[in-house]
Amino acid sequence: MEVSMHIGLIGGIGPAATEFYYRNLVKADQASDGYSRMELTICHAQASDLIRNIQVGDVDAQVRIFEVLANRLSAAGAEALAVTSIAGHFCISELEKVSPIPIIDALSGLESALIQNGYTRVGVLGNKVVMETRLFDSFRETEIVVPPGDSLNKVHEAYMSIAVSGAANEDQRETIFQAGKKMCDEQGAQAVVLAGTDLFVAFNGYECGFKYVDSALVHIDAIHRASMENSDNKSL
Repeated sequence: MEVSMHIGLIGGIGPAATEFYYRNLVKADQASDGYSRMELTICHAQASDLIRNIQVGDVDAQVRIFEVLANRLSAAGAEALAVTSIAGHFCISELEKVSPIPIIDALSGLESALIQNGYTRVGVLGNKVVMETRLFDSFRETEIVVPPGDSLNKVHEAYMSIAVSGAANEDQRETIFQAGKKMCDEQGAQAVVLAGTDLFVAFNGYECGFKYVDSALVHIDAIHRASMENSDNKSL
């Protein structure tokens, strides 16, 4: 049996997203050809540190935290790493400069997935920083819209509560669903990107009333494909 490339995950941001990544990577591995074995190590980052550094825009502080974890993952044998938070990508270009191993980022394959589905104008739901800043500046063929006015703040507050608690209540779900539906009905979005890796908590098992693409699942697919394509073919 061959061993896939050893993947490291920086998790804990938040815990529900980490479990979602782990569960779906295991599922993808089990659905593969059966001739490889997944190698995976997870390091825990504090969601409170990430939230604080995002709020004050302290890229350097977050990079220092991620760099320690990247070195820990490398020491554990990981050959590439992924950050299990879209908001955590606010410092990803700086982290790439100091990480001892390559980073499988969450955004590089997202536009391709949108184009493949025929989406050229999409809404975004997630953390305020993700919605307001230019994390999607690398997109060349896809137009981005965000919730207008106070709706953006309400989505941010609902999402951050979900990310910290790992659960969504009815009010939070309604806030997020209404914002997504309005972007489609009133702002011309053909679909909505779930740009928060914990948002599955609000969506799974519920009818939201609009089409959406879960960025976490796109990222998970990229991680799995990278691990298989770059396997060093060590045999057990």
